[in-house]
Amino acid sequence: MYPIIKRVICGALILSVLPAVVWASGWLWTPGMNPDLLLPLFWVTETVSEPWGILTTLVFFGWFLWCLRYRLKAAVVLIVILSASILGGQYVKTYIKGQVKEPRPYVAWLGTSHDMNVQEFYAMKGKARGKEVKALLGDNTELPKWLKKSWQSDTGYAFPSGHTMFAATWALLALGILWPRRHFKTVIFMMVWAVIVMGSRLMLGMHWPRDLMASTGISAILVIVACWLTERFIGPLKPPPAEKQEIAEREADEAK
Repeated sequence: MYPIIKRVICGALILSVLPAVVWASGWLWTPGMNPDLLLPLFWVTETVSEPWGILTTLVFFGWFLWCLRYRLKAAVVLIVILSASILGGQYVKTYIKGQVKEPRPYVAWLGTSHDMNVQEFYAMKGKARGKEVKALLGDNTELPKWLKKSWQSDTGYAFPSGHTMFAATWALLALGILWPRRHFKTVIFMMVWAVIVMGSRLMLGMHWPRDLMASTGISAILVIVACWLTERFIGPLKPPPAEKQEIAEREADEAK
């Protein structure tokens, strides 16, 4: 279990580099960034948002099962464990948001630039908040329509980041579970995807750097528990002898 914990912690530290550097630099989000840069980031962040996040989850479930080649019973157990990790993170996120009540960067900006009372804004219900954002930004031509629409539908608190927790949990699960099977390309892809998701949350005015770092830390804890449960109820994550031979043959083919 120690090697798994070590990998997951190292992965969490890697994911935390971006928000830590941004935090240390003193960079603060401001509106008016290049829409051509923001739109691809918005597409990436949508892979986590509803409803596309459901599709992302199903794709990752299928890929994990294909990589691990588990039989039906073990596959069902794995899906339960992975689902508990993802849903558990979202439950923790929702609870903490309700306790900390930190405004999002774009909401803080609305408070200063449009004389909006932030406390009164968050006292409203979700739909009323969305209408308030729409009313305040309706005549603003400097902001792209898709960004204003995104803000209208995402008016909750900032700390911690649910999008980051979703992406970081999946990336760290890949690092913890798929790394021993030497699916390095999958791990690298998911780590890069998670970093881009995190960066998108900063650039779109949805989160502060500390939100991302806290979410990554929570994800690491959830993933360590998930890996322990996987070994406890399914078996060691190291590949069996037959799969070791398959891995060696696959790497030999890739080396040619």
